[in-house]
Amino acid sequence: MALKITVIGTGYLGATHAAAMAELGFEVLGLDVVPEKIEMLSAGRVPMYEPGLEELLARHVAGIEGSSGRLRFTTSWEEVGEFGDVHFVCVNTPQKRGEYACDMSYVDAAFSSLAPRLKRGALVVGKSTVPVGSAARLAKLLAEQAAEDVELAWNPEFLREGFAVQDTLRPDRIVAGVGSERAEKLLREVYATPISEGSPFVVTDFPTAELVKTSANSFLATKISFINAMAEVCEAADGDVVKLAEAIGHDERIGSKFLRAGIGFGGGCLPKDIRAFMARAGELGVDQALTFLREVDSINMRRRGHMVELARESVGGGSFLGKRIAVLGATFKPDSDDVRDSPALNVAGQIHLQGGQVTVYDPKGMANAERLFPTLGYAETALEAVRGADAVLHLTEWREFRELDPAKLGEVASARIVLDGRNALDPVKWRKAGWTYRAMGRPTA
Repeated sequence: MALKITVIGTGYLGATHAAAMAELGFEVLGLDVVPEKIEMLSAGRVPMYEPGLEELLARHVAGIEGSSGRLRFTTSWEEVGEFGDVHFVCVNTPQKRGEYACDMSYVDAAFSSLAPRLKRGALVVGKSTVPVGSAARLAKLLAEQAAEDVELAWNPEFLREGFAVQDTLRPDRIVAGVGSERAEKLLREVYATPISEGSPFVVTDFPTAELVKTSANSFLATKISFINAMAEVCEAADGDVVKLAEAIGHDERIGSKFLRAGIGFGGGCLPKDIRAFMARAGELGVDQALTFLREVDSINMRRRGHMVELARESVGGGSFLGKRIAVLGATFKPDSDDVRDSPALNVAGQIHLQGGQVTVYDPKGMANAERLFPTLGYAETALEAVRGADAVLHLTEWREFRELDPAKLGEVASARIVLDGRNALDPVKWRKAGWTYRAMGRPTA
């Protein structure tokens, strides 16, 4: 008999996972404790922007004309417990307020609510990013509160915002932290399609599975901060960080990905994950092993302040008072509406607090940005954002911004000064249209 799957938590990760499991042919029941979210998903709508996700939901949500009907949503823990053979826990693990450590309250609440409802054999699969050691503790909770033949597995997610559907259906690797052959067999059954299509299936113990996600994010954060540190050196030495990155990227031991210097990383994963990793290392007594991550974090945050100073220089080097600044970009990355810990909004906010009149435009993140920073100005188009601006800051590398006509923008700007915080614009095109172009780590480019 085909496995029935539940997904606990229907945020960014959970909604995508639930829709993808239905696409793979399973009957799926998603649970959330927020009724409004369940109502929205049951209508085939998503509470966030993610390319392809709404279309995937429409293909499978029960009650939508033409759908497979394999995907439903509920707020009932009892219904989930009775329905599922495999239960994926996909709830959030934010940073604790005022601390580096991970807030496990949502994960703990999910397991505590689910375990007593599991009256028959089942596999509970953690996908949330958690501190190493959490799985062993949660396995003990299941042993105490759930049926005897309920097991735990840990299967970390590696989703990239903007590519989440693709990354779930065709993952570049599947990591299965398991304690038995039965748990491995069930996960192989769940992921049979991507495995058959070539996705590597890596079997580990619990601690290793937990460490894979935080290690991967720490490596990526380190690579980004490395090239941004090189950008600082290039600016001091009149070098060109873009050419430097191109040259070292040809070395196959290094590779070219994540070597674009700019205002650094943000979002809901990398910053909080590397901080939680440092905190957990301290608890384990191996804090010295990860002290380099403090510098990675420091370099990353320093880039935001540097962009503010570049903007100050561009408008005369003094106060921002009376100066109009256009900011292109609000989300932490393109192809997303996520503004959590967004470097673009952080820069915009700093300039605003220092007296600048800041107007922001973003293709998808405007509503979320306005909720977070209601005192900033917002425009409905890039052209309107640039109108009357003394300087234009390009801070999120949306394709729309790369395709802008700098000549048209120049007609409405007060001064033709553009600061490329992502090294993604074509300097030749902008300079040809009469703009003074400046990019991070490229003082002479």
